[in-house]
Amino acid sequence: MPSIGLYRNKLLAALSITLLLAIWQGLALFLRSPTLPTPAIVAATFWQATMSGELPYHLGVTLLRLIISFSLAMLIGCAIGIILGNNKTLDAFFDNWLVIFLNIPALVTIILCYVWFGLVESAAILAVVVNKLPNVIVTIREGARALDKDLLEMAQSYRFSKRKTFLHVIWPQLHPFVMAATRSGLALIWKIILVVELLGRSNGMGYQLHIFFQLFDVASLLAYSFAFIAVIQLIEILVLKPLDRKTQRWRR
Repeated sequence: MPSIGLYRNKLLAALSITLLLAIWQGLALFLRSPTLPTPAIVAATFWQATMSGELPYHLGVTLLRLIISFSLAMLIGCAIGIILGNNKTLDAFFDNWLVIFLNIPALVTIILCYVWFGLVESAAILAVVVNKLPNVIVTIREGARALDKDLLEMAQSYRFSKRKTFLHVIWPQLHPFVMAATRSGLALIWKIILVVELLGRSNGMGYQLHIFFQLFDVASLLAYSFAFIAVIQLIEILVLKPLDRKTQRWRR
């Protein structure tokens, strides 16, 4: 039964986390080193940073940068990807550009943006967008190439409007590619943001992690890292998965 399977999966997930914490606790007690604090110490550090308001502030700053840069990269990347996927001439012309931008190290892009535009917020956002944009374009381009031409011709023969064609013919086929770009984007973009903040911002999670590194404060490093990972997981569970289920209701 589906309910039993769901309960079993949740139980296995809980057991997996419990085992991980037990291994962590055992190693910390065995090594007795400040470089590996126990889960209790990390939890206490997390609670203290949360109650002081320091962690929520820096977490909020980083999440705001993530939302802005992620939204820009997805909107621009989807538009360009659809255009290239439906235009072989433009695709052939810009293909080498994509290969070049895909292989430029993120660190190089971040440094160049700061050098060219200064240590300002817009340069930080631009660096993140430029690093993420090629991945979105390539993924959506493949989805546009895979569109069923027969369905598009059927929509034309039935005189579907552009809006109706997009919602009922194009979007259902592009949806898996958009979700793939979204999930990979979240996993990639927050890591880039941390580097951006470490190199050129005076707030945010990356800035704080840099300070903790200088102070050799491993407990705070872990507490802040787990807080951000938890938020990303919540976005996946509360936003992406429900959205995915809703848009795939047409499938049997």
